[in-house]
Amino acid sequence: GCVRIAFNRMMKDFRTSILDLCHSADEMEKSSGNKFWTGTKRRPRPVDWTNPIPLLMEYLYSTSNMYASVWQVQGVRDRDQFQAVLDKLNLEQPQWEPSGEKVDLSEGDDNEEGADGGEDDEKLKGELYKIDSSKLQPAQPAEFEKDDDLNFHIDFLTTATNMRSWNYDIKPSARHTVKVTAGRIIPALATTTAMVCGLVDIEFCKLVLGLQSQGSDKFLNSNINLAAGSGNFTTFAPDPPVPISTGLGSPQPKSFTSWDKIEISCKANELSVEQLAQYVSRTFGVSVDRIFLHGDTEDKAIFNEMDKSKLDWAIDFAEDGKVSVSDGVFTQWPQVRMAVQMLGRLPPTSGQRAIFKSQVEKVKVALDQTKESFMKKFTGKVSDAYHQVYRPLEEGEKQDYFDSVFEARDYVTFGIDCHTQSKEDITLPPMKYIFSHTKK
Repeated sequence: GCVRIAFNRMMKDFRTSILDLCHSADEMEKSSGNKFWTGTKRRPRPVDWTNPIPLLMEYLYSTSNMYASVWQVQGVRDRDQFQAVLDKLNLEQPQWEPSGEKVDLSEGDDNEEGADGGEDDEKLKGELYKIDSSKLQPAQPAEFEKDDDLNFHIDFLTTATNMRSWNYDIKPSARHTVKVTAGRIIPALATTTAMVCGLVDIEFCKLVLGLQSQGSDKFLNSNINLAAGSGNFTTFAPDPPVPISTGLGSPQPKSFTSWDKIEISCKANELSVEQLAQYVSRTFGVSVDRIFLHGDTEDKAIFNEMDKSKLDWAIDFAEDGKVSVSDGVFTQWPQVRMAVQMLGRLPPTSGQRAIFKSQVEKVKVALDQTKESFMKKFTGKVSDAYHQVYRPLEEGEKQDYFDSVFEARDYVTFGIDCHTQSKEDITLPPMKYIFSHTKK
């Protein structure tokens, strides 16, 4: 079992994922016409079990024995015996086919699909709850130890590193090199991270104490190098905040920094979304496009000018049977265009008119419902609109977390998209909206 699991892991990490990556890159080249494997990008090569290189055997040997240690079963250290076990299993390379799943081809460490990670976590939890844990083999987590040559830890790191190097035709690393590198990295994860988190928390405490009102000299940047072993710890004043241009003319502020924000306190009498949009427009002389949760990357908003424009859309039936439809309706419901055209062509006596009229009437109902929903949010309280738009729909941990935060805080920080009369984009600081909290 351990050998088979190690084999499946090897196929997934060093063959299937490589083939998926190459396939996605090739498809992108076909659709965009731009070459993907250019510059420093190397097209990787997948491992092939039908013609195995010695490194594959080394990976299976070390990984299988590590799994055996985790599941507390007897490992096979003798090379000949391990080869006999391998031959008996008669492992076959799985047939690869395009999975259809999207492969991230972006560069860098930013991972914006992390938004989708929550859904994957919930799905995984659901699958795990279905498993009868009483039938599972007890597992024992392995603590990393680089100086024990019998635990296969360094052997696994070496073979896994060199397998990936082989994928990309990179120079392999010697075992002692991997051992030295791992010995430096693993302790640093605990020591450096703990120290950095502590230093960051100290600066947060200064914010809680309100020291930002006394100037930036109360805050410090820190520098420490644990690798040098010198104990050198340096603190220094942070660089001044970078000014961000608003694009506004005098007498409006021409710039702001990441420390600045617009603060609106409405504890006595909360504003409606309409009043909030009017306040921003009147105060800064701009046209508001969107008001949304600051930092949110989804296309959500408590106010969207495009939604407001739908209030001017209309679908009217004339006495002669013809239909008058605003152009904007076709952008939202393009399927109704054909029905409108047919109603204009068919004679009043045609029996088919009822079919097309019914299609237009359904869109009219949808449009009226859209207007009603918008007006309810537009004329309602800002906190109610925020709760309606951003509270997760699915019950569970996400919804419970949102509710607990919403009940504990009496403010929401919004971002604002806006422009001038000449259609020039304006950048405003985040807006802290303080309200009198009402439990939901």
